[in-house]
Order: sequence, then C-alpha cells, then structure tokens
Amino acid sequence: MKHFPPSELIINSDGSIFHLHLKPEQLADNVILVGDPGRVALIANYFDSQECSVSSREFNTITGTYKGKRISVISTGIGTDNIDIVMNELDALSNIDFETRTEKKDFRQLTIIRIGTSGGMQPEIPLGSFLISKKSIGFDGMLNFYAGRDSISDLEFEESMKKQLDWNPQLAAPYVVSADEELVNRIGKDDMLRGVTISANGFYGPQGRVLRIDLADMQLNDKIERFRYKTYKITNYEMEGSAIAGLSKLMGHKAMTVCCIIANRRAEAANTDYKPYIEKLVTTVLERI
Repeated sequence: MKHFPPSELIINSDGSIFHLHLKPEQLADNVILVGDPGRVALIANYFDSQECSVSSREFNTITGTYKGKRISVISTGIGTDNIDIVMNELDALSNIDFETRTEKKDFRQLTIIRIGTSGGMQPEIPLGSFLISKKSIGFDGMLNFYAGRDSISDLEFEESMKKQLDWNPQLAAPYVVSADEELVNRIGKDDMLRGVTISANGFYGPQGRVLRIDLADMQLNDKIERFRYKTYKITNYEMEGSAIAGLSKLMGHKAMTVCCIIANRRAEAANTDYKPYIEKLVTTVLERI
C-alpha cells in the first residue's frame, strides 16, 4: 500500500491540508473554483446555510448548502501553478486517509466547476456571453510533469496546433484536454456557447499583449485566430482551466470551466461593468450543479 510521507503530503498541526487549510470533513463533493478570493463570498451569499469559512493566503473557502446541495466554493488565485496546488490538495482531502497517510479504499469523485472571466479570440463572440471550455489548451506545460499525460490528451490536436502556430521549441509543449461531457451538457444546456480555450501562463506576453517589450512572436494571436482543427477553432483565453481539466482527468474527477466573456481581443472591446453577468452565471451554475 502506497504511503505518503510528511515531505510529500504536508498536514498542518490542526489536521488540515498545507495550503488550503481545509480538513477532509470540510470539503463538499461539489466544488466551485474561482480565481478572485473576493468572489467566494459573492457566491456563498446565495447559500441557504454556511457551515465553515477558511482563509489561507489567496485560498478562501466557504462550504454550505444551496437548495439541499452541499457545495464548497474555493478561490485559487491566478495561474495553473496555483491550480496544481488546489487540485492535488482537493484530491488528497478526498482520497487519502490523513491518519494512516495511505490511499483510501473507496474512491471519492469530486464535481469541479471553474467560474471565471475571459477574453474572446473570435470577433463573433459577444461580450457578456457564457462560454464553456469543451477543450482546454495548456500553454503552461504543467501537465507535462505528470505520468499519463498523453493518455488523457488529444495528441492529434496538439500536433496540428504546433504546426499551424509554428510553435517555438523554447516554449513548453502545449497540451489539449477535453472537459467532462456529462457535466458540459448538464451545466451548459442550450444557453451557453461551447469553445476551445487557451490557458496562458501569463496575462501580458503569453496572451499577446504588448507594452514596453516586444513579443518573441508578434503574430501569434493572428495565427491563433486563424487556427482550425476539424470543427474546432480557438475561442478564448484564460489562465486556469487547462490544469483543472488535465489533473481532474488524471485523478478521476469530473470537471469543466465556464467563463463570462468580458473582453474581445480581436474586436478590441472590453466591458468592465460585468458584475451582473457574473451573478447570472453564478446562479445558473448553482441551479445546475
């Protein structure tokens, strides 16, 4: 039986996991992830009851009940590096016995939905629309550190993308992972767009923004907009979804990302007054989770 020593699984003196500071009993089977720590309270305000509230660094958690469904809403901060922490600790809370430091006999599957904001990469995507990442593309390279990476990735898609984008070999190899199909259909129904989302490992250069420093490839976003693979085209940028999709698949959890489109990079338009759209997205997810 595999044993997880203190150097690999760090448990705090109060019995909570190292970064999230959660105890196993404080985590619900349904998990909503958000980047912004302030958005946790916004979502939890819709709960009928709240049982715990835990904060540690950028990781805020509130667990409660919404119409009979027990839900944990957790902030991750920005980036797939933080998702690596969050996903591994959520899985440990669910499937490792903290007393014996061994894997539990019965697997506990989590349902994980990221609610975020995003910038559209196709001119026809309207501001304020809700877009589910049917496929997530990781520009960050994080999944490449894990065994089994190829078994859950769309390798043909990856090769086509590297060829069409003239992929720079100095960059991390991109990975492409599909969201959980049942979850996409349940949450998305027929009132949300489906798309292919890039998770970038930065907000400026990796997403093609130019300030004082020119980019290594000034045409990358043009290539991304023109990219086609079978019926797919790249629809939007964000910064966390690929790691959620990839690690969830490797671990056996159900996961998807849905974003409110608050900017369109190709139309050079943005909407900073997007709170009503986010609130509508939140209530929709809560009803369908």
